[in-house]
Amino acid sequence: MDTDAAGIYHNTTVVRFAEAAEAALMREHGIPGFFPVAPRVRYEAEFETPLRFGEEVETRVELVRLGRSSITFGFEVWREARDGRPRRRAARGSYVTVHVPDKEAGGSAPWPAAWRAALGATGVSGGIAEVSPKGAMG
Repeated sequence: MDTDAAGIYHNTTVVRFAEAAEAALMREHGIPGFFPVAPRVRYEAEFETPLRFGEEVETRVELVRLGRSSITFGFEVWREARDGRPRRRAARGSYVTVHVPDKEAGGSAPWPAAWRAALGATGVSGGIAEVSPKGAMG
């Protein structure tokens, strides 16, 4: 269970939501096999309001910077309006992935040209994906 006794989700839940939106972004741009070669090397998050079991959420991920061998993403997780409570941002942050195509040898390498072209077509601050996981919160 990912909640405490009060039904509040653990903070790491927002990481799963951000990764789901990131996966949608990669699918939208036709980039297969991204996750096995793109480990996260840095994660920052600010938590602004708790998420409770049963609440609907929307997660937004944006490609902020496409580097030679790294990508910086920004994300926001929003709690939807419910029971007279307004829609509210629950968390925001950023994270960095690095291209590591050979896990045994380690070390970073430039992103494949086809992936750079697919992601570059969105512009540096483009590449936005939104995911509203129906039922994921309850």
